[in-house]
Amino acid sequence: MAKMLVQLPDGKQFEFALKPGEKYVIGRASDSSIRIPVDAVSSHHAALEFADGSWWLEDLGSSNGTLVDDSPVTAATALRPGADIVFGAEVAASFFDDEPAGAASKRGDGATEEDVRLVKEMSVRSNRIRKEIAKVIVGQVDIIDQVMMVIIAGGHGLLVGMPGMAKTTLCATIAKVLDMEFKRVQFTPDLMPTDITGTEILEHDPVTDKKSFRFIKGPIFTNMLLADEINRTPPKTQASLLEAMQEKCVTVGNQTYKLDAPFFVLATQNPIEQEGTYPLPEAQQDRFMFNLWVDYPKEDEEETVVKATTMSRHESPQKVITKEELLQLQAVVRKIPVSDHVIKYAVRLVRATRPQDEKSPDFIKKYVQNGAGPRAGQFLVLAAKARAVLEGRIHVSCADVVKAATPVLRHRIQANFAADSEGISTTDLVKRLLKTIEQPDDRDY
Repeated sequence: MAKMLVQLPDGKQFEFALKPGEKYVIGRASDSSIRIPVDAVSSHHAALEFADGSWWLEDLGSSNGTLVDDSPVTAATALRPGADIVFGAEVAASFFDDEPAGAASKRGDGATEEDVRLVKEMSVRSNRIRKEIAKVIVGQVDIIDQVMMVIIAGGHGLLVGMPGMAKTTLCATIAKVLDMEFKRVQFTPDLMPTDITGTEILEHDPVTDKKSFRFIKGPIFTNMLLADEINRTPPKTQASLLEAMQEKCVTVGNQTYKLDAPFFVLATQNPIEQEGTYPLPEAQQDRFMFNLWVDYPKEDEEETVVKATTMSRHESPQKVITKEELLQLQAVVRKIPVSDHVIKYAVRLVRATRPQDEKSPDFIKKYVQNGAGPRAGQFLVLAAKARAVLEGRIHVSCADVVKAATPVLRHRIQANFAADSEGISTTDLVKRLLKTIEQPDDRDY
């Protein structure tokens, strides 16, 4: 149980119990959830809510500001257990969490009965999701499952495929089935960062005859953002997504705006016509959890596509899970325990991609210039947990890691000239790696 202990300037103390799922407004006004009757505290001073497995504190534009561990709160800030908070420079508070998400995951008892029930239902719901998407998308079962894994794990995806492979339609359909707001941005060479994040405009109030700036939100303020052909816009505009992807907020001028949860970026790239494009730097590709390759459909699937898209269609996909249930699933992924056996295997796979490592296979040392970083191991485990949830399981196996390995690792491995000259792709290297690297056994303990 999380709680906040507030101490007023006169020494009086108040304690408030905090429940996940509720948003608490802290302030001086009588309608505040946590009322602090001190003049230095604004009417609605700050907001506190639980999201992505943590409690987040956000300053609501207060007059005297908010501090967390002596640092000003300029954006939504995750609170650690024992965090020291100061409201309006006069009111001290401490945040406590008897069962932080990290500790619960280690012990394996973080999931509640409601969480377990929801996970067990996901096996049936996953099939319903596939059936609803199949009303619009023919085939591509693996890609659909991988996109679902990324969303439930709270990551972002990079979708690569030839033109006309229904990448945009796939994203829009998944968003509808998962009850997510969807927006699409076509990236072009003249696209500016403010075209995505939003911009401030100067307004004149005819009543007071005063001028003020008002922020107009950009398309990034949504649940699912499709960044179409992200490699066709300059690096400055590509980088405008980084803060939103990592911090789930947007900073414009001196103001930071938190994005509504869930937030998911799916960027697309065409593997052809690379002249005049701006390839994503390796460091920026690393922020995408999955690299998803959309291949050509099978012959019978392509016949079905041509037949269905050249005549009137009446079927429309229906919502299967709510936005609140999706957020709960994202929280459950963080709570599911993972054995040391699975973690050791995931780390072993990642370290084997590095040619500098003495234990890496000879073909890695021959064909790889740079291997995957530590983030790859984190994403391997999260993706494995997400796959388990989709199948209605609360236990994770090395087989789940194997299923996630290719989309997690192939864009984090940089092949050298020897591999390019022999036509060996990073996907080929990952598949060979999975056959070479053995799972941990008794000798490893």
